Amino acid sequence: MKANGTVIKYGDNIDTDVIIPARYLTTSLPEELAKHCMEDIDKDFANKVNKGDIMVGGSNFGCGSSREHAPIAIKASGISCVIAKDFARIFYRNSINIGLPILECAEASEDIDAGNEVEVDFDTGVITNKTKNKTYQAEAFPEFMQGIINAGGLVEYIKKTN
Repeated sequence: MKANGTVIKYGDNIDTDVIIPARYLTTSLPEELAKHCMEDIDKDFANKVNKGDIMVGGSNFGCGSSREHAPIAIKASGISCVIAKDFARIFYRNSINIGLPILECAEASEDIDAGNEVEVDFDTGVITNKTKNKTYQAEAFPEFMQGIINAGGLVEYIKKTN
């Protein structure tokens, strides 16, 4: 499985309240959450993101509360995957549970710039920056996690495997 897209980049400590502000937690509809994703730090995010784009963050991405709304908003906005130096553990788990691929790779996080064209191979963990003609190595997902992501999340995976 691969993702290809243009990079939208953010810095360190992007917390779940920035990803989806608490004032929008009255709904869990993905399309509604997507309309407000990142709006407190990037008012144009919902208008500029295209299906397949790749989000790059710094360290401690997804810190804060444990709400699943944050990765749901990112995925519903059209982002195909998130690359960061590292993720808050609960955000990492919630992302996999809802089928949002996320990769930890410090080198890619630091070197990739907003607007770069990037390809991610989830089977190998290779991240290719097509703009800079550089590659970075993240850890590939284990087979069972690829199954969860390919199914669209943990609930769908369980339905398909039982």
